[in-house]
Amino acid sequence: MSSLDFRLYGTHEPSAPMRRLTAGPLSVDLQDGNLRTIRYHGHEALRAIAFLVRDKDWGTCAAKISNLAIHESEPRFRITYRASYSAPDGARLVADIVIEGEAERIRFTADFTAQGDFETARAGFTVLHPIVGVSGEPVTVGHADGSVEQAHWPRAIDPWQPFEEIASITHRVAPGITAETCFAGDIFEMEDQRNWTDGSYKTYVRPLALPWPYRLESGARHSQSVELILSAGAAAPALARSDTPSSLALSPKAVRLPEIGVGLRPDCAEAEARHLPLLEQIGARHLIAHYDPIAGHGSEALKHYANVARSSGLKLTLECAVACKGHLDDEMAELAALVSEANLPIDTLFVSPSVDRQSTPPGSAWPDCPPLEDLYQAARKSFPGIRLGGGMLSYFTELNRKRIPGHLVDYVSHCTNPIVHAADDLSVMQTFEALADVVASARALYGDKPYRIGPSTIAMRQNPYGAATKDNPTLSRIPMANVDPRHNGLFGAAFALAYAATTLPAELEVLTLSTLAGPFGLIAGRGEPCASESIRPLGRVIAELGRLAGRRAWAVTSDAPSDVLGLAAEGERGVVLLAANITPHDREVRLPGPAASLALLNAGTLDKGFTEISSTNTVSLPPYACLKALISK
Repeated sequence: MSSLDFRLYGTHEPSAPMRRLTAGPLSVDLQDGNLRTIRYHGHEALRAIAFLVRDKDWGTCAAKISNLAIHESEPRFRITYRASYSAPDGARLVADIVIEGEAERIRFTADFTAQGDFETARAGFTVLHPIVGVSGEPVTVGHADGSVEQAHWPRAIDPWQPFEEIASITHRVAPGITAETCFAGDIFEMEDQRNWTDGSYKTYVRPLALPWPYRLESGARHSQSVELILSAGAAAPALARSDTPSSLALSPKAVRLPEIGVGLRPDCAEAEARHLPLLEQIGARHLIAHYDPIAGHGSEALKHYANVARSSGLKLTLECAVACKGHLDDEMAELAALVSEANLPIDTLFVSPSVDRQSTPPGSAWPDCPPLEDLYQAARKSFPGIRLGGGMLSYFTELNRKRIPGHLVDYVSHCTNPIVHAADDLSVMQTFEALADVVASARALYGDKPYRIGPSTIAMRQNPYGAATKDNPTLSRIPMANVDPRHNGLFGAAFALAYAATTLPAELEVLTLSTLAGPFGLIAGRGEPCASESIRPLGRVIAELGRLAGRRAWAVTSDAPSDVLGLAAEGERGVVLLAANITPHDREVRLPGPAASLALLNAGTLDKGFTEISSTNTVSLPPYACLKALISK
């Protein structure tokens, strides 16, 4: 891999290769043996058809592909291969795959057998429908019993399964174009993957209400298939991709840019103490200090947080996972005594039951937990006069499924994570389509209640869906990993800027996109694209956001929102526009007005930060580059 790719992604592991296959008006991308971006007459009909195997903790078992054969002859293609999946205990599952495509049809079949009893949370087909242009639209669902349901795709994010026992799904792809997706070989149901910020509705095998993990017995044969049937009327429009620059414009509604938070963690105390000046450099205004007594956090962690708060002068939120093992008044009083002993100045207290960090899927029993009303009352009793936050230490999924009594807290907060289900570059950047719906759904639930998000990073800090996050010693692109190399490269900077742009309409009070140190932090370690102990690229973006925090801001609209995302805010000398190319391709953008100055953060300027370039109204953005433009008032 070239040094350019390393600067982009922070890893020397290449991304999975992708091959485009066509059959008349149909095109698909073949990656890791599965189909991505299935288009018909240029329109995205399905986001993916994939045969996937999860281990017992919902980790994805990578497919080892052999005997791959691809035959392509207009107007059809045929793909065959054998895939082998290994569980952590050494058991294997082997699948023989056949994919056949022609102008109006795709058939994807899998015959699979376990070699040794194979324990899995799910093994079988997953089909992803896009959300853009689909959300809220009519859909026809055929059920396994032969009944047909006329419904609509969920517009608000559905916390549970919108459709169950699915045999077929028929939807409108574009005016005059329809797609019917048929399922066979097991029981299928759908979940609204926007809960996890996946940009899709996911139809998958085996209902979650059934026990999991489950066992595939050694030697038993299984067969599943998915068939996609497409049709177009005479007036169906063909969608041609334009190579003209993407035009950027400022939305008419002005909001306030949120203040920037930075996370603190007890396991990073030494590195945090060394880099306190960085907090001022990036314009942070809040410290989000994580405290979990079940993990062994105690007085030493609180004393460290007190030192950081006093040295920085920043407001501190104590983010507490409450054990809820005894009397809540006693637990909160004990925490208050430790806070007093540490002389910790708390601006706000965020409390959430420790057990609520774990997911409660359909059919599962809710964990034993006292009512949230009692927890909030106990917290207010022990911390009088302190602003109280409630919500989830984990993700929007858990908040959507266990909705808190928002009237009893002063603000609501949650996190998100883009690698719960998939970790390839495209899927991570597609999460912004769903993130827009996440913040809109949260606002629908809690109205104008002050709203915070984070720490939200590419890497997963806690796994609600299994025993632990996944270790990633090879710095690969893997779901649920506790370290993600792209956080360290230019990709991470583009992700942070796109995240701030996407959440801007929600008018967040505080946005936290990193910790100070560690794998989720602002400080580079050894062997990264930037020098050790220097600021990572995403820190350059966060610093720009920090300088503008609290000012009037506008969403930036783009006629290519899947490629370029941005925001603008009122600066000292004009409007500062920040935009990110979230693709691996060069992308030209046309600014909404004359630029007094332009600066780029790209793969060549990671150590320098934003570097000035010649001013022009049309700017070429290299892959994952971030733009700063001063537009005169």
